[in-house]
Amino acid sequence: MVEHDSANYGLQREPVRYPGSPGGRDLFGSMSRSDERAWAALAHLSAFLNLFTGFLGPVAALAIWLAHRGRSPAVARHALRSAAYQTVWLAVLAAGWALTGLLMVVLIGFLLVPVMAVASLGLFVHAGLNAYRAYRGGLD
Repeated sequence: MVEHDSANYGLQREPVRYPGSPGGRDLFGSMSRSDERAWAALAHLSAFLNLFTGFLGPVAALAIWLAHRGRSPAVARHALRSAAYQTVWLAVLAAGWALTGLLMVVLIGFLLVPVMAVASLGLFVHAGLNAYRAYRGGLD
C-alpha cells in the first residue's frame, strides 16, 4: 500500500467501493465514455448561462464538478477548467467595461465600446469551441 501511494504521488484517488452497488462496481470511473464527453461539453457550455444571468456560468460548472468529481476525473477536470476560465474571463470583462465606462467621460471610452463588445464575444466563442472539442474527445 505504501509503495502504491508513493508511486502515485497522491495525484489519483483509489476507487471507492460501495457494497450496495450492483456487482460491487466502483464509483470512481463508472461513467461511460459518451456520458463523460456529454458532461464535459455541458461544463463548457455553462458559459452561455452568463448571457442570461451574468455570473451563474461558473456556478453551474462547479455544480457539475461537485456532482461528478468522484465518478469521472475527465469530467471533473473539464468542469474545473471551465469554472476557472469563466471566472477569470468575467473578471477581466468587468474591469474592461468599468474602464470603458469611466473613459466615456473624456470620450475615449466610446472608441472602446466596439473593442469590448468583440472581447465579450470571445468568452462564448471559446466556450463553444471547447465544448465541441470536449464532446469529440479532445482537451484531455
